[in-house]
Amino acid sequence: MSGDTITGLILAGGAGSRVGGVDKGWIEWQGRPLIEWVIDAIAPQVGPIIISANRNLDRYRALGFPVVTDLRPGFAGPLAGVEAGLAVATTPDVLVVPCDGPTLPTNLVERLHNTRGEARAATVSLDGRLNPLHSLLERALVANLSAWLDTGERKVATWLAAIGSVPVPFDDPSQFQNLNHGVDVKQGQSRV
Repeated sequence: MSGDTITGLILAGGAGSRVGGVDKGWIEWQGRPLIEWVIDAIAPQVGPIIISANRNLDRYRALGFPVVTDLRPGFAGPLAGVEAGLAVATTPDVLVVPCDGPTLPTNLVERLHNTRGEARAATVSLDGRLNPLHSLLERALVANLSAWLDTGERKVATWLAAIGSVPVPFDDPSQFQNLNHGVDVKQGQSRV
C-alpha cells in the first residue's frame, strides 16, 4: 500500500442542522477550523485530498485542494458527497472522513487497508458499531453508489452493508469524536 494510491475525501457538504446551520468545517476548535485539523490528520496517510462542500466554496478552495459539490440537489446527505468525490478521484482507493472529526488516528489508512483484504470497502468499528463516515472505498464503487442513490436510499451504513464493507475494530473512541454540537466543541477545547 502506498498513500499515493489513496485519495482523502473530506465530507464538508452537510447542511449543519445539528449546529444551527453553520458550516461545520469552519467551526473553531483549539483556535483552528475543524477542516484544517482533519487535513493535517489525513495528509500524511493519503496522496491527493478532495473536499466535498456545498457552500463557502471559495473559502474551501483557498485551502489548496480541489473542491467538489454534490451531483444531486438539496443537501442529499453524506452519500451524495461520497458520490461526488468518487466521481472525480483518480486513485484506486478513497478514504472518506467527515470534516468534524479532528483527532483521527495516525494509522487509520493502514489499518483499514490491511484489514480490508479482497473486500471493496472497510469501515471503522467502535464497540461493535460501524462508524460509517470513516471508510476506505474502492473508487470503482461510484457506479454502484449512484445506482443506490437513484433508488432514493440515503443511509450510509445500509449501503456499506450492501457492498460488504469489512468492519475494522478500533479501541479509542476519542480518535473518532465528531464535534457537531456546540457543547462538543467546548468539551474538545477543554479536554485536549
